[in-house]
Amino acid sequence: MLALRLPFDQLMLFFMVLLRVVAILAAMPVFSSRNLPVMIKAGLALAIALAIFPVLDLGRVAGLENWALLVVGATGEVLLGACLGLLVRLLFAGVQMAGQIAGYQMGLAIANIMDPATSLQIPILAQAYNLMAMLIFLTIDAHHWFFRSMVDSFHLLPLFNFRLSAPVINHLFDTAGAMFVIAVKIGAPVIVVLILTSVAFGLLARTVPQMNIFIVAMPLKIVVGLAFVIFSLPYCRLFLIALFRDFGTQLNGVIRLMGP
Repeated sequence: MLALRLPFDQLMLFFMVLLRVVAILAAMPVFSSRNLPVMIKAGLALAIALAIFPVLDLGRVAGLENWALLVVGATGEVLLGACLGLLVRLLFAGVQMAGQIAGYQMGLAIANIMDPATSLQIPILAQAYNLMAMLIFLTIDAHHWFFRSMVDSFHLLPLFNFRLSAPVINHLFDTAGAMFVIAVKIGAPVIVVLILTSVAFGLLARTVPQMNIFIVAMPLKIVVGLAFVIFSLPYCRLFLIALFRDFGTQLNGVIRLMGP
């Protein structure tokens, strides 16, 4: 009978590597979707961990027999994936917010659909913007930044060295503020046109009071809004490409901030 014997320290190191891989994959767009079967996520995480573990120079880590140290290290690996996931989710939240603002002005806010990633009901236009951002994210291979940062993170931030420092928290707050800027920049063409349309209808209502402006305004605002959504798609594509590429260059910088 074949008995597989592995050193305890190597087994614990592999477990920590696997935990970091799982945490980062759970934060990655598309792979974090609830529609993706759990077995596929687990198999992909295990395959990546087995592939990168032999080539990692982890060195010798003292105190692996200390369970308190292992618990603290495991918590740090989970927080690492949570911070990276929060950063990218804030970017996509800004894109969804642009669709929500435009949808409210167009009168499409009452048409909600289920978001498979969050299991929440969101306006249909926000989901359309979110799907467009997701497709662009995959088209420009932005998800490769996560895989590259996953391997580089073991050199930039060795195991048991995670620190939730003030620079990391400040960066999270800056990204949260940038979410509103992203929403305004993406939705600006549609938002401005719909505001001008509302002003025009207000002037028309004062000029021609006999006209039932509410019956005329609602379908016309939907038509105008959808038309400018289509016209603004090339601008949105270029903006999102630049946004995701800049974000890719920031991942390693964020990981460095988490070090001691």
